[in-house]
Amino acid sequence: MQGLRGLAWLLVFQSLGELISRGLHLPLPGPVLGLLMLLPALRVVAIREAVAVCAQFLLSHLSLLFVPVGVGVMTHLGLFADYGLRILLVVALSTWIGLAVTALVLHAARPKAEQEKR
Repeated sequence: MQGLRGLAWLLVFQSLGELISRGLHLPLPGPVLGLLMLLPALRVVAIREAVAVCAQFLLSHLSLLFVPVGVGVMTHLGLFADYGLRILLVVALSTWIGLAVTALVLHAARPKAEQEKR
């Protein structure tokens, strides 16, 4: 039951984000806005525990979520033949940028005392 509550919370925040994104004509996807709204809501213990149960279930079945992507790749092999190198370059570059931004944010978020120890 707790897992269903967690799924309900995830869907509520995704829907709210979608409503705000479309209603205000923002260039940000609704699910991203929903996750940004979910972040402070996770301070509430009831929401945090329910979402944790749901997230654990989803993570344990993560490989199943890649099946539709694999099918999509197989149905569009022609596009990959034409644009494969460009796609590979964009994926590699965006991965490196994401890693760099994450490292900078984590470095900036560390407490000063911990930074001085090193």
